[in-house]
Amino acid sequence: MPPKNRQSLTKKLESKVLAIVRRYVDDLPVSQEENVRLSVPDIYTYILADGSVPRQKKWTIMEMIETAIRVLREEGEDDEENEIDSDFEGLNEEGFMEPTNTNAVNKTIVDMWGTAAKSIPTSTVARVTATTTTTTTTAAAAEKPAPVSPPHRKRKERPIKDGESSKRQKSSTSAEDRSAPKNISLKDLGGIDDIISDLLELIAMPLTHPEVYTHTGIQPPRGVLLHGPPGCGKTMLANAMAGELGLPFLSVSAPSIISGMSGESEKKLRELFEEAREKAPCLIFMDEIDAITPKRESAQREMERRIVAQLLTCMDDLTLEKTGGKVVMVIGATNRPDSLDPALRRAGRFDREILLGVPDELGREKILRVLSQKLRLSGDFDFKALAKMTPGFVGADLNSLTAEAGTSAMKRIFQTLKAPAVNAGISQLSLESPVRVTRVEEGGDTAMDLGEHPLSPPAIEIFTTAPVTDIGPLSIIQNFLKAYPTTLTEAQLAPLSITLPDFLTALPKIQPSSKREGFATVPDVTWADIGALAPIRIEMQMAIVQPIKRPELYASVGITAPTGVLLWGPPGCGKTLLAKAVANESRANFISVRGPELLNKYVGESERAVRQVFSRARASVPCVIFFDELDALVPRRDDSLSESSARVVNTLLTELDGLNDRKGIYVIGATNRPDVIDPAMLRPGRLDKPLFVDLPTPGERIDILLTLTKKSPLRDVDLFALGADARCDNFSGADLAALVREASVAALRAACFKGIAEGDEGQGIMEVGQEPVVVTWSDFEKAFENVSPSVTDDQRLQYEELATRFGWGKTAGVR
Repeated sequence: MPPKNRQSLTKKLESKVLAIVRRYVDDLPVSQEENVRLSVPDIYTYILADGSVPRQKKWTIMEMIETAIRVLREEGEDDEENEIDSDFEGLNEEGFMEPTNTNAVNKTIVDMWGTAAKSIPTSTVARVTATTTTTTTTAAAAEKPAPVSPPHRKRKERPIKDGESSKRQKSSTSAEDRSAPKNISLKDLGGIDDIISDLLELIAMPLTHPEVYTHTGIQPPRGVLLHGPPGCGKTMLANAMAGELGLPFLSVSAPSIISGMSGESEKKLRELFEEAREKAPCLIFMDEIDAITPKRESAQREMERRIVAQLLTCMDDLTLEKTGGKVVMVIGATNRPDSLDPALRRAGRFDREILLGVPDELGREKILRVLSQKLRLSGDFDFKALAKMTPGFVGADLNSLTAEAGTSAMKRIFQTLKAPAVNAGISQLSLESPVRVTRVEEGGDTAMDLGEHPLSPPAIEIFTTAPVTDIGPLSIIQNFLKAYPTTLTEAQLAPLSITLPDFLTALPKIQPSSKREGFATVPDVTWADIGALAPIRIEMQMAIVQPIKRPELYASVGITAPTGVLLWGPPGCGKTLLAKAVANESRANFISVRGPELLNKYVGESERAVRQVFSRARASVPCVIFFDELDALVPRRDDSLSESSARVVNTLLTELDGLNDRKGIYVIGATNRPDVIDPAMLRPGRLDKPLFVDLPTPGERIDILLTLTKKSPLRDVDLFALGADARCDNFSGADLAALVREASVAALRAACFKGIAEGDEGQGIMEVGQEPVVVTWSDFEKAFENVSPSVTDDQRLQYEELATRFGWGKTAGVR
């Protein structure tokens, strides 16, 4: 194609793109017309949807769009210069508007030639129709003279360039409320007295008395990073600090800084810090700061790296010399501090990092006292007892608990003041004397006692043809609202308050933040579910249960470090049940880890899984971590062990007794192969209390059978003889449970499946008779035929030799 023809086609294409861009601007909603920001990708998408532009390369269309935007900007500047300032400008001598550009409709139609009818937007057709109507009206007005006001011309503001800020944008920024929060202060926080003291030193002193730092020549801190699990009060602490100081407070959510246009995110950051310098001394709070400050080496987009670099530059500019001797302080909050760029976590930027961890028992008690200041509680409320029942709760969970307790109290109040039926004509109720209310069926002799209700009338009978149903919670509330349509009096509200039982009712309904992933739970196994093992139970009480329930007693004698326990012995002897019962007795959170599930074929994933277990345990202290089949996770480190397995062992050893604090984390391991466990796991400070769980003796077998048959209907079964039977030798607790289950199945088969039991396939299943199913001695005789001991005599001798060799048998007591 000749160059002249190519240039001609390019100009036509540019004109077509310019027309479409004009149409795109005109189609913008009215709310966006005040501050138009043209995005090249959005306009490109609009042109593709229009379909009138021939197929071209994307970069060619992009360049034409940018040229069209530049033309529109120049036209917008010319329009602003030539804007009509007077309401009377443009009128002729007789006071009428001169008709101009009478051929506007025809030109609009000509511009749309070559455009498919289906691609014309509805708004464009409407605009053409409106233009035609306006032209016709103007022509009619010229024939019949009448004063006409000049038409309102829509102003198109040019897009704002980088580094500029329009007057309208400045006014909207200045109109935003930057004052300190009024409804919160440091007295509304509890359980973090040490953290508040540190923040007053790091933030309050530089902001209120910068002259001290100027006089001494010391640069004040520029930033503080608050990190910790969700719900621990990071945002609330920052707002309380601003409310206490009463200084300008620039609170920004980090994700709101992200913008779709290139350079807009960095511009927002620059404007934020510029505003802070103008209002200094002031406080900047950036919530969820990890959203805009990822590690630059792992950032997926170049924009993320630019935002990090811009934030670093802005924080470096907060020196006293550049702020006029006034301090600007930055507070960041995140629950993922490890994902932040390392350059942001050095001195001179975020000088201090403060951890808001999960509160301990004393901290929870203080938080509950603060949260209950505005509640109407009963006089004998026990905060300490409630704090013991809420392990792993953070401040947000305790706040939710108080709200749920208030709801429970309201339901109780409804039951106290409820009207049993509005249809009986009861209009006035009182709390003077209870009366029994009965419901009588019409046409029948049966009556139903609905119980006592606090009503003043002596007796009420309700006749209804509806079937008798219990009054549910919804009916209680409905009756209450119908009986008390107006506001309750002070006399009726006086005896109402929130009690400790209301909190206990609400406690099971609250799921702490640390348990939302279903990782940490409190087991439902109690000591009553475990037979025998009395010596082991005493050792577990001393090692784990009592340090959790009475830590002050152990601290008085200098015992502060938690103990690790290794339960080892033949399979089926109750090691897992012991760990669950310990967690239930101490009311601690329980994390069960089966050793092989942490292993992963990818390098580094197994070590990360081990660290994650302890990280979650720290977020829900006090916590018991139970490692089942520990020998699969920490085998002996020798030449035959692979490098990946050795790294897992090293990670677990450092977590048990390393630089990380293990306060409030108790570890229980269980294995039936103690000889293959790495010896470093058994040194003091780690799993330093090995307990040998041996097969039960005849007396212990009787205790186990008594526990297992609590709910079994027995007849003529001597459990003492059964426990002492020689056929039960080498039976573990699991074997005895299997024996009881097989006997129960045999009794059920004989009573309900008699035809199948006798081998008659045609008879089928019989129905259960009047007599209940019972388990007899003959059923146990049949069960012995199907159940055999899990441990042989040789294996038992091997376990006894291990106990003698390592000297571990003495810790379990004399059997």
